[in-house]
Amino acid sequence: MEPASVSVLVVDRHPIFRKGLCASLTAEGLRVSGETDRLDGSGSTSADVLVFEADQRGLRDARQHGAHVPNHLAIVNGADERLLSEIIEAGVTAIHLRTEIEPTSLARSVRLVVEGRSVLPANVLQKLLERAATGATHGVRHLTDRELAVLGLLADGNDTRDIAGELCYSERTVKNIVHDGLMKMNCRNRAHAVALATRQGII
Repeated sequence: MEPASVSVLVVDRHPIFRKGLCASLTAEGLRVSGETDRLDGSGSTSADVLVFEADQRGLRDARQHGAHVPNHLAIVNGADERLLSEIIEAGVTAIHLRTEIEPTSLARSVRLVVEGRSVLPANVLQKLLERAATGATHGVRHLTDRELAVLGLLADGNDTRDIAGELCYSERTVKNIVHDGLMKMNCRNRAHAVALATRQGII
C-alpha cells in the first residue's frame, strides 16, 4: 500500500495533542481521514489504522466501536503492566508511549501495522514479559521445531523478512508458520505469542 493511500483515524481527548498527531501524520505523507475526542460509533469514518489514546475508556471504546478499522495503534501514558496486557489481549498490534512519540517513528509504526507487523517499545515489551512471567499459566499445544524457531526469532525482535533470511524460508512460509503457531497458542498477535511462550518457558 502506498503511503499516501494509508488513512488514519485519530482519537484523543486532548485537542492540542490530537492536532499534533494529525499534523505529524500528514507531514509524513499519511492521510488523516478523521479525528475525534472519543470513539462512540456515531461516525462512519473509514480508515486503515486507528490511532487512539489507550486509557481504560479509550480501550473500551476501541473494542466496542473500532471494529470497522482493521489495524489499531495504542498510545499509552505509561508502562502499566495490567493495561498493556489488556491492550495486547484486545488484539492491538502497536503501542507507543505518549512521552516518546516523534512524527517519523509514529508514521513508520502506522506503515508497519498496515503491513501486518507489530510495534512495541523495548521497555513496553519488557513489562509485558515480566507480567506474563508472573501470571497464570495457559494451555499451549505442542509447537513444531519450525514454529519454535520462528517464535524465538520473533522474541529477538526480527520481522518476517529477517526470519525468512535467517531460516532460508520464503516470507509467505514464515507468515504461514506464524499463523499456525498463533492458532495453536490461541494468541491474537505476535506480541501476545512471545509473551505467552516466554511465560511458559517455551523459548
